[in-house]
Amino acid sequence: MDNPDIRSKGPSRYDVVVIGGGPAGLFLALLAGRSAHSVLLLEKKPSCGKKLLLSGSGQCNLTHEGPVQEFIPRYGSHGSFLRPALMTWTNQDLVAFFMDHGLAMATDPGGKIFPATRKARDILDILLSECRSAGVRIHCDEPVMSVGVVEGGFLARTARGEYCAGNLVIATGGASYPATGSTGDGFDMARKLGHRVEETAPALTPVYIDGFAFSGLSGISFEMLPIRLFRAGKKVREHTGDVLITHAGLSGPGVLDLSRYIVAGDILEISFLPGMDAAALDRHITGMARVHGNRLVRTCLVETGLPDRFLKAVLALSGVPGDLPAARLPKTARQAIVSHLTACRFTVGRLGGYGEAMVTRGGVSLKEVNPKTLESKLHQNLYFLGEVLDIDGDTGGFNLQAAFSTAYLASLNIREHLQKSLLPS
Repeated sequence: MDNPDIRSKGPSRYDVVVIGGGPAGLFLALLAGRSAHSVLLLEKKPSCGKKLLLSGSGQCNLTHEGPVQEFIPRYGSHGSFLRPALMTWTNQDLVAFFMDHGLAMATDPGGKIFPATRKARDILDILLSECRSAGVRIHCDEPVMSVGVVEGGFLARTARGEYCAGNLVIATGGASYPATGSTGDGFDMARKLGHRVEETAPALTPVYIDGFAFSGLSGISFEMLPIRLFRAGKKVREHTGDVLITHAGLSGPGVLDLSRYIVAGDILEISFLPGMDAAALDRHITGMARVHGNRLVRTCLVETGLPDRFLKAVLALSGVPGDLPAARLPKTARQAIVSHLTACRFTVGRLGGYGEAMVTRGGVSLKEVNPKTLESKLHQNLYFLGEVLDIDGDTGGFNLQAAFSTAYLASLNIREHLQKSLLPS
């Protein structure tokens, strides 16, 4: 990156230059183009929307149902920053936009909203088509090498040319899924323009467990389990969500959502029986042993509804033979079973890296961006959208909603600025 104080000679000039061809960049570009402004979008990859095409395993979990006010806590401690954007462009607005363009939507039982076709490509095609209709120029395979402040706006340099922008929009995403083009470029651009970037790390990522005892159970999932996070012996977080066992650790929405707070060495404590505490399970086992002493311990536990393969693994961890009758179950073994099922502890070895993470934690400091406009507090007409900001949401469509909402809110301010510049002095 060059020094931000660049002096240019005859660059092409646009009202708006957008860096990044993901959902936030494309949506901002088409909205600005509709207002009859000259708009250029620069995308480093050969085509736009690479990461969008991977979202929701290619099905594109676009947003989530429910009152948009309830979205705020889904972005952790930074959710309040997004309030103006979410309230200005809601989940209902987002769904209506695509439905108005002929794409029906479907909601799954958990509240996630997808295109009815379950094809992310259909979302991307609408964005690209609307950009074309709005006269947006899109330059793919043209990474930005430097950005800087010049008289009259900003200058973006690529290997092919120089582009002067009255308004510069950085919508490059974070650093997750780097193969799609999200390699943290926007963070470098922000720093060179004088902005602080909060420490970044993978988020919404699987957790790898030291000495994982359930590696043979990969693929087994559980719904709405209580998860407690401990650090240095103290509970620091609680969360409830679905949990998936992988070959080397834990994943699923509940673990992914909590991962933004997890560091190596932390302890995750999970109850696999959310409706039953330790005392209740102990009473269940002792009661079964008293009434049906000849039954196998495993048979007694099947009534909990847990998968048989999982129960076999828990019994093995508790030192209980598979053919042991309930009447002969030692107290220490019973206590071990109860502990594994109601407060099973896992030591975090590491988190999944950027290649596995859905989003990036950290980013451009929110203290230096106006939440009512997404405009930089350091440079007028400079905007940051979506994941490049220090914002990351839960799984379930919340991050895409933030991308579209921030783009819409910024577009309103850009339009207002440009309209004022056209008024006679």
